[in-house]
Amino acid sequence: MKKQYKNKVLIILSIIRMLFLVLLIISVFYIVKWYVSNKQNKKIQGKFLEAISIEKIENEYGVDSKYKVDFNKLKEINEDTVAWIKVNGTNIEYVVVKGNDNSYYLNHNFEKKYNSAGWIFADYKNKLDGTDKNIVIYGHNMRDDSMFGSLKNVLEEEWYNNEENYVINFVTEKEEQKYQVFSIYEIKNEDYYIDTEFKNNEFEKFIDTLKNRSIKDFNVQVSETDRILTLSTCANNNKYRVVLHAKRINN
Repeated sequence: MKKQYKNKVLIILSIIRMLFLVLLIISVFYIVKWYVSNKQNKKIQGKFLEAISIEKIENEYGVDSKYKVDFNKLKEINEDTVAWIKVNGTNIEYVVVKGNDNSYYLNHNFEKKYNSAGWIFADYKNKLDGTDKNIVIYGHNMRDDSMFGSLKNVLEEEWYNNEENYVINFVTEKEEQKYQVFSIYEIKNEDYYIDTEFKNNEFEKFIDTLKNRSIKDFNVQVSETDRILTLSTCANNNKYRVVLHAKRINN
C-alpha cells in the first residue's frame, strides 16, 4: 500500500512539474512575442517620424506649433494612412490608419505585418472628409505605454489639471485640425460612445451623456453644430475602456 501511495504521489508531482513547464514555455512565448512586436513598431515609428515636421508660429496667444505631414511619403508605406495625431502629456504621436473593418489593425502594424500590438486606427465608418460628427480612434493599451498605453494618463490629476494638455493635434491630408478636451472617463465595455452618425437631436443628448460621465468639468460648451474626436483604449483586462472626447476648435 505504501508503495502504491508513493507511486501515486510521484505521478502527481510529475504532472505538476509538467504543467509548470508548459506554463513557463507559454509565458516565455508571449514575452518574446510582446518584445518582438514592440521592437518592430518602434522601428516603424522612427521611419514615419521622418515625414513629420514642426513649425513654430507666433500669434497673439504666444507660440503655437504647426505640424506638417508628408502623406505621400507615408502612403508609400501604407495606403490606408488617413491622419496623424499627437496628444500632449502622453506618448501618443502616431500615424492613423483606417481599414475596411475594426478588426484588421488590432493585430497588424503600419506595414500591414501581423503584430500583436496592432496600430492606431480610425473607425471604419468614419469618412475623414470633414463631415464626421464623431471621429473615433482606437489603439491597444500596451504595457510599455506605446500605442494608446499612455492614454490612461488623462485620468490623472497631473494631466487634467495642466491646460497645456487640453488641445489635441489631428492632421489629415486636407487640413490640420485642433480639438479641445471636454470629457475623460473610464467605463465598462460598451459601444455607445463610438456612434458616428446621429439623427435629429440625438447628438445633443449624446454630448450631454459624455460630459456627465467626465471625471472633470472642463467647462467647454459643445453644441449640435460641433464635431468631436473620441480616443478609446481597453483597461483592466478588457473589462473597461479609457475614453477621451474633444471638440474641434478650428474650422
